Amino acid sequence: MTKSDIIRVVALDDIPASVGLLTRLPMKIDMEKAAARGANGAWAYPVVGLFTGGVTALIGTLMIYLGVPIDIAAAIALAAYVIITGAMHEDGLADTADGLWGGWDAARRLEIMKDSRIGAYGVIAIAVSMLTRWLLLSYLLGTFWGACAIVMAAVISRSAMVAVMAWQPNARDTGLSQSVGRPTGQTACIAAGIAALGTVAFGLWIAVMLALVCVAVTWICGRIAQAKIGGQTGDILGATQQMTEIAAGIVLVSCLAV
Repeated sequence: MTKSDIIRVVALDDIPASVGLLTRLPMKIDMEKAAARGANGAWAYPVVGLFTGGVTALIGTLMIYLGVPIDIAAAIALAAYVIITGAMHEDGLADTADGLWGGWDAARRLEIMKDSRIGAYGVIAIAVSMLTRWLLLSYLLGTFWGACAIVMAAVISRSAMVAVMAWQPNARDTGLSQSVGRPTGQTACIAAGIAALGTVAFGLWIAVMLALVCVAVTWICGRIAQAKIGGQTGDILGATQQMTEIAAGIVLVSCLAV
């Protein structure tokens, strides 16, 4: 991809539009421009992770500085993270778990995923996700590189969403993912490039490990969605974000602890 291609694909207005889409923060957005850009603005999703992860790390670090025990600081930071994002991705994970494993065919699975009620699979998925991320934050908070790792996991997980959007077709004719559209391969490459640039700060070995693990997890999420419902939905993207964020966090905790 040449420099001119990147300039053509990237628009700075995509950043506030992506923040407005993926968080609950009030943003002044030119809706006409955002609609015209559609999924081409998805390259900015990792930038949203830079912000949400940064706020999470900042709040957790501040709590520790004020004398709050690290486990409690991690819980407060995680709560802030969920509030900022409006639990959008957690909701997607729960719906995905309920739908993909609660229905016998694609139509029934999509119907369950659209239902606002939550079942046993969804409750368990959220519980495991929250517990795992709380433990990861408990390990990572309190050091400079740990705070950077929190940010990096948030960035990588949102680039994974763009990859699945570009790779898999929409599984239904309605919904948030369908309304946004499918990004081009160039858009997905830029999103991946943003995530890759950040991993280099941890060193080549850790960057390679992150790439291998997160690509594998993203591929698995996409293939399961393809096999179960024939493509992706907004819920699938949320589940992918959760799974890759956890995977990235585990890799970083393991590598930084060595």
